[in-house]
Amino acid sequence: MIATNAKLTLPEFWALPPAETNFELVQGAAVSKMAAKKFHAAVQKIVLRLLDDWNQGHALPEWSVTLQRQGEDWVPCPDVTYIAYARLPEDWSDTACPLPPDLAVEIISPGQTFGELAQKAEDYLIAGVYRVWVVDTPAKSLTVFYPDRPAHTYIGDQLLQDVHLPGLAFTPQQVFQRGRIG
Repeated sequence: MIATNAKLTLPEFWALPPAETNFELVQGAAVSKMAAKKFHAAVQKIVLRLLDDWNQGHALPEWSVTLQRQGEDWVPCPDVTYIAYARLPEDWSDTACPLPPDLAVEIISPGQTFGELAQKAEDYLIAGVYRVWVVDTPAKSLTVFYPDRPAHTYIGDQLLQDVHLPGLAFTPQQVFQRGRIG
């Protein structure tokens, strides 16, 4: 990831000129996101379809979220951001997600580790995100991070259901098969 040298404020970050890549604001630096590879993009598409078919809210790829992390402004850009229709303010416009979403999905990219994304998941939870999914394509697993209990990893045909996402049910096997991942 490439970062700028100057420490940016939130208004300075939002005022940056449009770039060809997505950036996150991390500890005052604009940090570019890694370009997605085939399996990453396939999983992102399937997760979006699952959430769209469930149709309970806005599920968007690469939608930035304005949060706080360790006392500083933080603007992560999850691979998928989901927020229930009822929670998004009616006067919301075309901006970053204005409040902690119901779900942030991060898909491990080449060069990233599960440990790095597990720490990011914990940061999301501390910032008020209700659920975080970390998808590990090589392991064909999906780990759900909760604010009130230990994370749980789902593999194969284990059914993922969540009281916070009522009616949504699927298995990691379905995700990886639909994405044509080995």
